[in-house]
Amino acid sequence: MKPLSFTTQKSPPCILFCLPYETSNFQLLSPALATIVSFYQVYHFMDDIDIEIPKYFICPISLQIMKDPVTAITGITYDRESIEQWLLKGRSTNCPVTQQPLPTFSDLTPNHTLRRLIQAWCSENASLGVDRIPTPKPSIDRFHFLKLIKELQHPDSKMKALKELDLLATKNDRNRKYMVEAGVPKAMLSFIVNCYKEDCVNGLQEALNVLSLIRIPSSEAKLLPKENDLIIKSLIWVLGCEFRTQAMVKSHAFSALKTIIETASPVLLQRLEPKFFAAVVGVLKQGTKRVSQQGINSALHVLLDACPWGRNRLMMVETGAVSALIELELGSPERKTTELILGILFHLCSCADGRAEFLNHKAGMAVVTKRIMRVSPAADDRGVLILSLISKFSASSWVVHEMLDVGAVTKLCMLLQMDCATYLKDKALGILRSHSSDWLKLPCIDKTLLTRYIK
Repeated sequence: MKPLSFTTQKSPPCILFCLPYETSNFQLLSPALATIVSFYQVYHFMDDIDIEIPKYFICPISLQIMKDPVTAITGITYDRESIEQWLLKGRSTNCPVTQQPLPTFSDLTPNHTLRRLIQAWCSENASLGVDRIPTPKPSIDRFHFLKLIKELQHPDSKMKALKELDLLATKNDRNRKYMVEAGVPKAMLSFIVNCYKEDCVNGLQEALNVLSLIRIPSSEAKLLPKENDLIIKSLIWVLGCEFRTQAMVKSHAFSALKTIIETASPVLLQRLEPKFFAAVVGVLKQGTKRVSQQGINSALHVLLDACPWGRNRLMMVETGAVSALIELELGSPERKTTELILGILFHLCSCADGRAEFLNHKAGMAVVTKRIMRVSPAADDRGVLILSLISKFSASSWVVHEMLDVGAVTKLCMLLQMDCATYLKDKALGILRSHSSDWLKLPCIDKTLLTRYIK
């Protein structure tokens, strides 16, 4: 048999397997490695001294001595950190060794007996360089978080409980999983609502930070139809407050608002008030000076979700959303931001007031034209639709000349030569044909290029 050595994450030492035949396949999956561990002896090499490690001390995933052994419902024991990462990172929904179904939120039972055996073995071999395994701290479960939620109801203990929740949410995925199961997202929203009612900002930063780490499950947000109106008002109130870490707090508030708006009923979205849009647009006008890029994207998602209703579009236009969006786009943001901006501008240009505001901005036509064929197919779609609305409903003599001056005509001709959606080419062709007679009269137009497509 030819020995093959596999180095673990801590090297030295290394782990050695004896395989019954020669092989060059070193890319073995964890289940296969676990099978090897179960059939062959494992040795620990240090200073030329062989230390035989009992095979049941080795985690089938990490192939290292277990520090906190836990037993899954399939009966296989793993190191807690390894199996939790296996489940939470979505590598597989099966037990790595048995391949039996293993739910992400399945219980892991501490194997205290095995842990004591490992600790005793490490102590016996300490003279040979084996480090002792410390006793792990008791694992926090959902009941601990239920206790903290109750403490939030008492004025004397709520700040201490809130800070502990913030600390635990930051630590690891296991804590965040139990927090969701215990109902912490709803508790944080309730805390924010109470702050709004009492006009008190103490604890808001911690509550919003917890929400940003564990997220509000869509299933849970849908169960809050009666509270959503008050939650939205509370989050809008947060946007108007001043904090030491201004950008972070407002970004977290927008993230929570995005989740609530996404799951809100159409009735609620139709009842949004002017101050709602004034607050959101007001933050967008300040750009990344007052909120992170992620927060800006969340704010744009909020506006886009509210766009289908004409009443909302008018309120956005009245609060200066068109100008704010164009100014934001002039900063050459990331691709996703551009797609969101153009999507909202398309909706706003579907009303006369929105088109008027768009044309009043000197850079409006130019920036939309520039983004076509330079960002993504989604941006092309929204950009051409905006130009189509402008050319169809607001095509004054000045607008027709402006489209030529900013290169919109040339861009539309180039789009016809590209491999893009048929409906998009039809839109571009419709724009060119509708004003070709005016453009052909101008001396600066490439008549050959234009007439090639409008015949």
